This record gives sequence, structure tokens and C-alpha cells, in this order.
Amino acid sequence: MGLFGKKNKKQETISYCCGQNCDTERMKKAQTKKNEDASVKILGSGCTKCNQLEAATKSALEQLGMDTTIDHVTDFSQIAAYGVMSTPALVIDGKVVSYGKVLKTDEIVKILQKVRG
Repeated sequence: MGLFGKKNKKQETISYCCGQNCDTERMKKAQTKKNEDASVKILGSGCTKCNQLEAATKSALEQLGMDTTIDHVTDFSQIAAYGVMSTPALVIDGKVVSYGKVLKTDEIVKILQKVRG
């Protein structure tokens, strides 16, 4: 109850997925890095599922005779720049094509054929 008709304002609590490490400058750098690279990337912390997705992706790229260079992004501000909240994620030429699951090699082959033609 407030005195003289004034109500107490509740303080807003904000939770951050990155532990408040995502300042404006860092997010701008991450967005720039995201846009400048046209390649295949795995987004994730480096856990077992991330490594499984990377191995399946490398196998799919080899089957299609494509460049097998894969970047593994572990910086959460860069991951957030893609809008990904669930890892592992697969990014092809700057576009998130899968997140939150480990794809099989044949699934990745189909995605690569669709995205890269």
C-alpha cells in the first residue's frame, strides 16, 4: 500500500542466458562475424552432441565432395547472434538449418543439397 496514492513499483528482474556477458559492442562484433563468413558452422559448447553433429557434418561434406572445413563456435555471444537458444546447431552459409538435435549424415546431405544446390 502506498502513501498519498502512490503505488510501490515492483523492481523488474531480468535474467540473462549468457550471464550478462552480452554487451552491445560484443553483440555487434558477433553479428559482423556471423555475416562475413559463408561456411559451415557448428554452434555449441563443445559437448558430446556438438562433436557428434560435427562428425556427421564432416562425413556429409566428404560424401558430396565439398570443402570439409567446419568452424566450431563456442562463444555464447556469437551463438546468440544467430538466435539459437538450444544447441547443438548447424549453420550453413550464415543460415541456421537445424538446432537442438544431432542430425544423421543422410539428413545433413539432404540439407546441404537443398541449401547449396
